[in-house]
Amino acid sequence: MSLLPRLSFCCVICFLSSSLVAQEGQVAGKTQGNFAGNVSGKVKVFILAGQSNMEGQAVVALKGKDYNDGKGTLAAMLADPAKAPAIQHLITGDGLGKPRSDVFVRYQREDRPLLAGQLDFGFSVYGDRHHFGPELQFGQVVGDHFEEPILLVKTAWGGKSLFVDFRPPSSGGQTGKYYQLMIQQVNESLQLMGEQFPQLKGREYQLAGFVWYHGWNDGVNPKTAIPEYEQNLVNLINDLRRDLDAPKLPVVVGELTGAWRDAPPEWEKLRAAQAAAAQRPEFEGNVAFVKTRDFVRKAEDSPNPTHGHHEFGNAETYFLVGDALGKGMLMLTK
Repeated sequence: MSLLPRLSFCCVICFLSSSLVAQEGQVAGKTQGNFAGNVSGKVKVFILAGQSNMEGQAVVALKGKDYNDGKGTLAAMLADPAKAPAIQHLITGDGLGKPRSDVFVRYQREDRPLLAGQLDFGFSVYGDRHHFGPELQFGQVVGDHFEEPILLVKTAWGGKSLFVDFRPPSSGGQTGKYYQLMIQQVNESLQLMGEQFPQLKGREYQLAGFVWYHGWNDGVNPKTAIPEYEQNLVNLINDLRRDLDAPKLPVVVGELTGAWRDAPPEWEKLRAAQAAAAQRPEFEGNVAFVKTRDFVRKAEDSPNPTHGHHEFGNAETYFLVGDALGKGMLMLTK
């Protein structure tokens, strides 16, 4: 029986406010679940990297004046008969929120507590149950495809450029602090996997893919960052593969989404640089460029109408981005 007749926008809001809202730093409590321990094979580890949009700005069910009366939230999708079927897998009998026992997430935010647990809402920079990022649907896509358990390692920090902050060693100059931190966090995640996720203790792992969803800070620096973006991204991919000892690691480059999809020339140049890097002959078959611009929704139909740099916090946008990134990754892993 469909859950839709029993669920309304109001009941979702009520349920989230009373039962699902976690205090910051408590997401790790979700690691205790009904993980299917008989699943065999190596844990497949995917790295999700980028800046604030990868951090997670999508709104689950907040409403009121500060959130445009709940327009464009995940709860609003649930209340829309045309959109609700797409998110049925995120629904329990009580409302939104259905942790997966076979997909895990580790997200070490900067100067904030570690978030680690089963895939669900809450793995955003805010550390609450009100927000999510591309990891939510990406994890659903790869989790449905692979029999092995999945670990998603988020390495994302807001307001960070590839030109400076993520600058890879092969680009010359000073290696970016956040490139180094990304490598460090991935290695920590692999070393501590069994400790931080008891369900995965004793298992071997396989680095299975890298997702790059990024672009804003370089896009606003058109005279210096954009001309270098293609080569810097090529260097990022090569250096990451070298430093993680994964020479053919599948890589998905997510297009800069943005409310500026019909953008001035500078933004189009950045998108072209992203696509060109992914389409280099040496990357054939193991790097893909995934378009996302058509997923942008109108400001007036979104929770945060003034936050164009965060896709207006629109849940459908982030849901569709995660879905596309996941399917792009599956295309490579085949």
